[in-house]
Amino acid sequence: MREPIVLSWSGGKDSSLALAALREDARFEVAALLTSVTPAYDRVSIHGVRRSLLHAQAASLGLPVLEVELEPGCSNEAYERAFHAAAARARAAHPGLRAIAFGDLFLEDVRAYRERLAAEAGMEPVFPVWGRDTAELAAEVVALGYRAHLVCVDTEALPAAFAGAPFDAALLQALPSSVDPCGERGEFHTFVHDGPIFARPVGVATGEVVIREGRFAYCDLLPA
Repeated sequence: MREPIVLSWSGGKDSSLALAALREDARFEVAALLTSVTPAYDRVSIHGVRRSLLHAQAASLGLPVLEVELEPGCSNEAYERAFHAAAARARAAHPGLRAIAFGDLFLEDVRAYRERLAAEAGMEPVFPVWGRDTAELAAEVVALGYRAHLVCVDTEALPAAFAGAPFDAALLQALPSSVDPCGERGEFHTFVHDGPIFARPVGVATGEVVIREGRFAYCDLLPA
């Protein structure tokens, strides 16, 4: 029997490839998605995607969402408390659950932080796409037919005009050499709305682009 596992889910391309890898791994059965949301904004934390689109994604994937609820501008300590509370709910809902997966690629400090959090929650961390070449991974996203948009852009790395752009071959060609093709250093974040892991596309349309904190350009994706 496959072991239940939860996936830390941002809604982006790396999470999508991590889910695809887990579904091909005979050891695991993905039981749920774990996503940080900010209820006061009704959006996914960091990425700024509407909560309704997160749940439309999950419905197409056939998986429940466990929300890590965060206050606006919450401290790291508050995030960790919320994470542990969500992990405890996940373990209560899924007997035998002892593993959690993350879609991180190469940042060692981020991985160490995830490993500590997982250990404190009594769970084993799993990194299904760790160490993959990010240029190859980005090209694979496009080649496999995933469809995504950039929903948040760090304007210290990319012009705000990239916010809302589709993640496709043209975008990969246009990215400056200083930007990781997967945005692993936080240069950009994506929302995936179609691809091999989805039962049906999640309808979206690009809306207004706004600058927050004088730095981050967010494209509001609208349900279509």
